[in-house]
Amino acid sequence: MPLLPSPFLSFTANRDWCYKRSFISAGLRLTVLHLQAGQSTLCCWTPRHPDPQTRPSLVLLHGFGANANWQWSSYLRPLINAGFDLYIPDLLFFGGSYTTRSDRSDTFQAECVMAAMKAMGVNRIRAVVGVSYGGFVGYRIAAMFEAMVERVVLICAGVCLEEKDVSEGMFVVDDLEEAASILLPQTPERLRQLIRLSHCRPPPALPTCFLSDFIHVMCTDYVDEKRELIFALIRDRKLSDLPKISQPTLIIWGEQDQIFPLELGHRLKRSCC
Repeated sequence: MPLLPSPFLSFTANRDWCYKRSFISAGLRLTVLHLQAGQSTLCCWTPRHPDPQTRPSLVLLHGFGANANWQWSSYLRPLINAGFDLYIPDLLFFGGSYTTRSDRSDTFQAECVMAAMKAMGVNRIRAVVGVSYGGFVGYRIAAMFEAMVERVVLICAGVCLEEKDVSEGMFVVDDLEEAASILLPQTPERLRQLIRLSHCRPPPALPTCFLSDFIHVMCTDYVDEKRELIFALIRDRKLSDLPKISQPTLIIWGEQDQIFPLELGHRLKRSCC
């Protein structure tokens, strides 16, 4: 088993610290909200000095392989300079967010995000932006809270997938157990596989010590709960059960996406928006 670096020598831990500092230097603060009589806790980066009268609210939802810090750090300055107040939560079981409740659905994630928004006095959202798993949650927010959300941006979010798509060969794996083992990598080889699938031009070589460090820092919390999120998202999923959303929606997709193939983007445009 490869030796893990101390926290002082951990590249991943240091990078995580730098990402957090970038949020703070951009004028954001980490707000911790206790919801549902303390059963759920949601951590959310919020404006230090929100101005809802002149700066529209933008909610950014991260994907499964990241948290708020790692997903959105590079986009903070451009979006703030464009005039938005940013609200960037860690979804349940990512970062410092968690729940003691047993519900693992994207609907429950959406309810928690919006309960947090209301608790912070955000009553109108210019747009919800969701990447991958965050897009599933963003779609549910748009469907459930239509009066609060003006626009939606879905980025490589396989909202229109069905459980049968897995066994019928749409994806690079053909069962949920295999998918979970890749999306929740616990070994360097699994992490290499995830990187190959999620990057159009993956790095040619990644030392095992760096991969082990990343797994140790980023991939060992709430593993069982995240696995349940994956199964709850896909099991018994049918396109016919998915509600349509009425808001203007921007769909962004990579034509070489191997996690959620481009066909799901075309299906989303045809069926739901």
